[in-house]
Amino acid sequence: MLAGCSGGITEPTGSKGPVTIRFFTHGTESLYNWSQTLPAFEKKYPDIKIELVQLSEKGETLEANRKLDLAASSGEAMDVLMLSDPAGFAQRVAIGMAAPMDEFIAKEGLKVNEEYKVDTKFKGKYYALPTKLNPWYVVLNKDHLDQAGLPVPKDWTWDEFMDYAKKLTKGEGPSKRYGAFFHGPTDGGFMEFLKLELGNQPKNMEYLKADGTSNMDSPLFRKTLEIFMKMEKEDKSLTPYADRISQKLAYRPAFFNQNASMVLMGSWFTAELGGTDQFPLNFNVAVAPYPKNAPGDPSGYAPFITDYMAIAASSKYKEEAYKFIRWYTTEGQIVQGKQIPAWSKVKSDEMDKIIDLILSKTKSPEKVDKDSIKKVVASFKSGEQVPPVTYQAEINKAIQEEFEKLVFGKQDIDATVKNSQDRVQKLIDTNKK
Repeated sequence: MLAGCSGGITEPTGSKGPVTIRFFTHGTESLYNWSQTLPAFEKKYPDIKIELVQLSEKGETLEANRKLDLAASSGEAMDVLMLSDPAGFAQRVAIGMAAPMDEFIAKEGLKVNEEYKVDTKFKGKYYALPTKLNPWYVVLNKDHLDQAGLPVPKDWTWDEFMDYAKKLTKGEGPSKRYGAFFHGPTDGGFMEFLKLELGNQPKNMEYLKADGTSNMDSPLFRKTLEIFMKMEKEDKSLTPYADRISQKLAYRPAFFNQNASMVLMGSWFTAELGGTDQFPLNFNVAVAPYPKNAPGDPSGYAPFITDYMAIAASSKYKEEAYKFIRWYTTEGQIVQGKQIPAWSKVKSDEMDKIIDLILSKTKSPEKVDKDSIKKVVASFKSGEQVPPVTYQAEINKAIQEEFEKLVFGKQDIDATVKNSQDRVQKLIDTNKK
């Protein structure tokens, strides 16, 4: 009397057979190494089988989220969900798709903030545990640094970053080499570039605070705009924003073609730093930590991304789902060997091996200063995460539009700050109704 359920097998009551849990993910084989990772779990826990449900062949978050919602609304059996963006995670918790795992955490006596470098607490509860950890860092053309007589920074400030950018800028006209390249904030870019001085804080790293009020009156937002304008207009050390938009410039070609000496980027870039078929590496590369605002500030804080592993609210096997999540977010990350783990208990030699393995899959790993990457990753600290709101995209758009008026000379910094504050406040008020 075996009943099939959407590909998963339900055992008859009283049977001691293995439980099959269905795991929904955007993760592809090439980036997540499932064929090696899942059998390692099943070997350790023979009473739990994992059925992998891959939601996007290309690993696209949007497509995966769409298919996940469809599966949930049609009542498909689901036990473990992997969500890759904070907005998508927050949205699905809000509609009740994920179950809190606090009872399992309490039973195990687990201290989440000691076990992981990312605290995923959401509205006072744990709905997920983190997997990989991709903090932002600064990628450097080491040959350019050597020519300018500049050491690889081990700890530095935004003032020093701007000074480096100025010293690394060379030439004029179409062949000009810029000290730095920012892939954002608009036109497919990252909003992190309008949070430069907010991103390295233990708290209030976002446009909104944890209680949903505006953080736009933070002096760090104004200072971020000042950095952007000083570099672009005064020092002329930053690839011009207008060029980036009109010529559709992107960070990979800017860095690998040596049009810019420094690129601020997320550490997922580690997997390409040694060069790829599309972008071979013809110079030496090093990495520096995300800059601090003042010399006395604590170092190590930076923006970051992770994947969220959640228990489906509809799961009949919540305990088994939790077992898998705990294994996957710890030992499983080492077995997988594809990402830098968020697990605090990874020993430094294991972390070194993971970074070596990631780089070994690039074309010229010998040209990358591995130690500089290892140091940045080892010293990273996660600030308190502020879950995004449902109208996050509208907030981003308003701030981007005001920034564009500033960069194209239509308004000054005072007006940009004031208009950004007013527009964000208006969105907060509208969404309260």
